[in-house]
Amino acid sequence: MMSLQPQSQPSLNQAEKAKAELTSHSNSATQASTPPPGQEDNTMQTLDALVIPLAGLHRDQLALVGGKAANLGEMISAGLPVPPGFCVTTHAYTRFAADAGMNSLLAEAQTVDNNILAEAARTRLLNTALPSEIAEAILYAYQQLGEDTPVAVRSSATAEDLPGASFAGQQDTYLNIVGQEALLNAVQRCFSSLWSDRAVSYRSNLKIDQRTVRLAIVVQTMVDSTVAGVLFTANPLTGKRRQAVIDANPGLGEAVVSGASNPDHFVVNSSTGEIVEQHLGDKKLVISSIAGGGTFHAENQATSDTACLTDEQVRAVARLGVQVEHYYGTPQDIEWAIDANSKLWLVQSRPITTLYPLPDNAPTSDDDLRAYFSFNVFQGVFGPITSAGRSALRLFLSTIATFMDLGPSDPWDGPAIFIEAGERIYIDLTRVIRSELGRKLFRGAASIGEARSVELIEQLSNDPRFAPLPKQRLRFWRILATFILNIHLPISVLRALINPRGTQKRIKQLREHLEALVTAEHETAAVEGLQQFEQSFHQEVKRMFTTIVPMIPAGLGSHAIATYLLGKDASPADMQIVLRGLPHNPTTEMDLELWAITQRIKASPPTAHFVRETSIAEIVQGYLSGSLPALLQSELTAFLRRYGHRAVAEIDMGVTRWSEDPTHIIGVLANYLRLEDDIASPDIQFERGVREAEAMVAELTRRARRRGWLRGKLVGFFLSRGRALAGFREMPKYCIVLLMAHLRKFLLAIGKQLTASGQLENAHDVIFLSVPEVHRALAGEDLRSLVHERRDRYDRETARRHIPRLLLSDGTEPSPAPTGDAAAHILTGAPASPGQITATARVVLNPNGAHLEPGEILVAPSTDPGWTPLFLTAGGLIMEMGGMLSHGAVVAREYGIPAVVGVPAATERITSGQRVTIDGTSGTITLHEE
Repeated sequence: MMSLQPQSQPSLNQAEKAKAELTSHSNSATQASTPPPGQEDNTMQTLDALVIPLAGLHRDQLALVGGKAANLGEMISAGLPVPPGFCVTTHAYTRFAADAGMNSLLAEAQTVDNNILAEAARTRLLNTALPSEIAEAILYAYQQLGEDTPVAVRSSATAEDLPGASFAGQQDTYLNIVGQEALLNAVQRCFSSLWSDRAVSYRSNLKIDQRTVRLAIVVQTMVDSTVAGVLFTANPLTGKRRQAVIDANPGLGEAVVSGASNPDHFVVNSSTGEIVEQHLGDKKLVISSIAGGGTFHAENQATSDTACLTDEQVRAVARLGVQVEHYYGTPQDIEWAIDANSKLWLVQSRPITTLYPLPDNAPTSDDDLRAYFSFNVFQGVFGPITSAGRSALRLFLSTIATFMDLGPSDPWDGPAIFIEAGERIYIDLTRVIRSELGRKLFRGAASIGEARSVELIEQLSNDPRFAPLPKQRLRFWRILATFILNIHLPISVLRALINPRGTQKRIKQLREHLEALVTAEHETAAVEGLQQFEQSFHQEVKRMFTTIVPMIPAGLGSHAIATYLLGKDASPADMQIVLRGLPHNPTTEMDLELWAITQRIKASPPTAHFVRETSIAEIVQGYLSGSLPALLQSELTAFLRRYGHRAVAEIDMGVTRWSEDPTHIIGVLANYLRLEDDIASPDIQFERGVREAEAMVAELTRRARRRGWLRGKLVGFFLSRGRALAGFREMPKYCIVLLMAHLRKFLLAIGKQLTASGQLENAHDVIFLSVPEVHRALAGEDLRSLVHERRDRYDRETARRHIPRLLLSDGTEPSPAPTGDAAAHILTGAPASPGQITATARVVLNPNGAHLEPGEILVAPSTDPGWTPLFLTAGGLIMEMGGMLSHGAVVAREYGIPAVVGVPAATERITSGQRVTIDGTSGTITLHEE
């Protein structure tokens, strides 16, 4: 370790000045960060403080004292047993860093390698003496704890112990520090540990600007513990709430925290105090305090067959965890210690950031267990949904609920089964699972739309906690019958089968009506337009449901009837071929129109050269300013007039539409221009699929006729009706997105009004408000702080990789059994589009800006219509989610590319550049060695 320059000794007058300052802040720091009128000067004094007692801190002072210190102050205020101490503030760090020349170093932070930056920063901080006023304030506060009191010195960074990132172990901790010189030395080293290699890398991975980070330091009376350890108030492995997990070891808790010892392990039911699990570790390493300062590591001579905690102590630690979790309202990762007098101390607490959050209204007792199914996963949207997007979906689902006579009193509340967790939407399936009929219906729907969920439902069906309830069958039949009658399903299906052309005409008229709503320039004010939208929404959705939704059972039902009549005369692959090249699919039409634009641009060499030689950003800017070459400008304008309401994750009304930012579409267009092989042209593939499907219909009809004239007629009729109507499977969502885009126009216009009046900082901030909240803002309420909070949560959730498909209200997540043969490099899923191909894989987690070489196999977590332009150049498709009728599977069949869906962990098991073989008939994927 580099030696430090000697610290100057504080003079008597300076010490008195420091005492006065500390006393002032001890009295003032407990006040709220937003002071009463006329007391702004007190707030400035607090912001300028160098040292503040822990008892004077609260969560609103995060920028001044960091996460750990703010948490300790909160817990002291709550009456929890926290050892006394003080905080060296970020203001002190800022003064010290300025003396060390950190400002000039950090000005170059974005252009310097992380490791070089870290080493340079540490060197500067370690080679610079602490400013005398900081040293004096620290030493005065230290004296208040007692003469040469042993203390622990810990970091408290402004980006530490937060709901989104705990930063556990990223900065250094110094234990059993005794004496003034040792304390100042530890403080300086702790400041420098903000720039350890691991801390800088951790922040970089979380995309935290290195220039914005500050460090405060907690100096806390040392607990000379006989036993200490860690407590998780929820099980970090299973997610189970109300189940405390405790690791304990003799001596100081550092042996447990650092992982240097194998501690005793306890699992406790927090509600009852029952110790449900106990494993004794060898506890070989014991870390103890040394008189005069420092710690001693010794091998434990005691036998390991005796627990270091009594049962009552285990329960006491669990009870302390319940108190802390109740105070914060979220599961906590706690460090605790028990001293020689058997007093239990709370050393620090931070949120457990790895657990998926539960809904706010989740039951708090295991006696009432609920099952939540992810609407996001079903829609192929892994990211969070904005507040405005969830609000619009609540309104939409409320309208559907009215068709079942289950509509809520306020449509903006959403139906009772509409649940929010982790900024995403879940559907409460508890009643469905606890009904025999509900289980059958959900299994059937999941088997074709989200195949991997079927196994999860089977697990819950065998769980006695979800045993069927009496009288649920009758209730489900009543709800189903009400829905069928309200949307006129029987007569609509019959009419479609008799006269499919008339049905197609009515759907075309509805589509044009909704498209006109989106593209029209409305003369009414935005507020009046929003009110009109709310009044007409129910009728628009009802018209959509009665016109389009019956076509799905008509088309797919016809296909199913034909499959039944054919029996062994048709294989599953034969029936999938029948579904190739379906007409009336708006997603396929959109993709093929984009391809047609590419061909017209290719026919104009100057325009094609411009696209190839110009960056995507420049083309986007040119389009928005209307300065592109005439052909390109007109083609993009026409395409976006028709399809500009769409987007990746388009079910979220808050997501930017292609008409607002066409970067994704222009990027896809540029990629298409690189495809030179006309044999692989998507329009040719689509037409080939149509011919193959029609030929298969004729062949299957011929096979059926061998078993009787009538059977042949019926098979031919239902196969043709299936092809005429099944393509409308994508139309309901297309129309829903049109309605959402219509609402988005009004909200963005209102956002501009609220920005002009100073109630929002940016017009697009309106997407972080629900529609009822927008009305509150229009009435004069300032919701800017709420927007900031929502944006922070949205950003945190955007970084989350794992989204539970099925989540239980106790925090656990049913998981499917592993599939495939790892040794043989075989993965299995659900066959979605027949065919076989061996090619290079390309793993894509976000289609925006993604590049796919012609013929590569697209590997994705899931897809929605915004992804499908990538399919035109793909040689095959692998998805972690989905079923035979999910968006990706439907489009893959229509383009004739092999596809396997519902493949667990595909984006983790497969790497970009790896050669893989897809068999879309058997549902298997072979991973080849490099």
